[in-house]
Amino acid sequence: MRKTATLGVALALSVAAAGCGSSSGSDKSTVTLWMYPVIADQAKSQAFWQKVEKDFEAKNPAVDVVVDQQPWEGRQEKVTTALVSRKGFDLVVLGPDQIPQYARQGTIEPVDDVVADAKGSYLPSSLAALTVDGKLYGVPIYQTITAPLYNKKLFADAGVEKVPETLDELKAAAPKLAANKVAILDYPGKPEVSLNQSFYPLLWANGGTVFAADGKSVAFNGPEGVASLQLLLDLKAAGGLPENAASKGNDIEGGPLAAGRTAMYHAATAGQAVQLGAAIGEENVGIGLPLEGAKRVAFGIPGGVVLAKHSENKDAAKKLAAHLASPEVTGELAKESGFFPARTDVTVPDQSEQAKEFAKSLEYAFPGDTHPQARQVMSLIAPHVQAALLGQASAKEALDAAAKEADALLANGG
Repeated sequence: MRKTATLGVALALSVAAAGCGSSSGSDKSTVTLWMYPVIADQAKSQAFWQKVEKDFEAKNPAVDVVVDQQPWEGRQEKVTTALVSRKGFDLVVLGPDQIPQYARQGTIEPVDDVVADAKGSYLPSSLAALTVDGKLYGVPIYQTITAPLYNKKLFADAGVEKVPETLDELKAAAPKLAANKVAILDYPGKPEVSLNQSFYPLLWANGGTVFAADGKSVAFNGPEGVASLQLLLDLKAAGGLPENAASKGNDIEGGPLAAGRTAMYHAATAGQAVQLGAAIGEENVGIGLPLEGAKRVAFGIPGGVVLAKHSENKDAAKKLAAHLASPEVTGELAKESGFFPARTDVTVPDQSEQAKEFAKSLEYAFPGDTHPQARQVMSLIAPHVQAALLGQASAKEALDAAAKEADALLANGG
């Protein structure tokens, strides 16, 4: 067994192994997996993936597994380069917003056969998110989810007996908290914050979408989008947003939510719940279901193991992908990462009560619009939403301006 590559030398090792899937110097074949720090603690991450290598190789002695732990930074560029140059990895973990472009380029292969025997055990949303044109291109090994996180004491102090579960209730309760100099919504309007954890959940809850059904134009400036942004502007006018909402991030530690100046964040992660509990006391932390408008929607994406078209050892690579998606491995991965299994037949060891509350939102998981230009369009929308929060444009003016730029991008092929 080869040692798991560390972050500092991961790319060099994987490029040096130009013949990924080739012989490792004996009658063994090599399967290289590019993995990312879904386990934040580097020592725990190293130990976990070394065990994965050891356990798989024990059952498959003809295969030598190399897990290259890659950094998040520069991920897209490195993966694209590896696929174009046809070297670097056999398997790589990608998200729903990355897979469509590679599927349509023909540089990755379908993996429907890997999940065939256990397809009914996967979260349907996880499989759907990794499917392009009817074919599955990623084997889900974990699932993220977001949910509302709130300070129960602040609502009680304001006389709000029922914490908002809908967008209408959110707006109605805002003035009561504002009377105590507390903003009801800890909205992160900084453009660098993913809209998946700021504006989009409101858009989706109102029944809106980022793109039109044919993917050739955008739809976020329709009535649903305008209503969503207007909600934020109405909350701002009622003292329901932080004064610096247009420029603040979604950090919990050192932020207004931890300081008791805001009451809830609508798209938090389980890790952020732990941080808030450390700041205000676990007994004061509440976790709810996604805020409901026309429907309930929670941003959450699966991490999918993707097979490179150029892999020279696809059978062994598929066996490794199946192993990574097994209940045993995904359960331990969920325990160490704080994410969730993408299967319903997995028990997570020692799962916290807070994590169990977040898991209730998995049925509402939505990966966002998995369009090849999704990230570019997001980067165009964010500053216009910020402009509206700064009072420089109305909700409709801001979104129409963003839509004009986005449609031009799509018309030019991105």
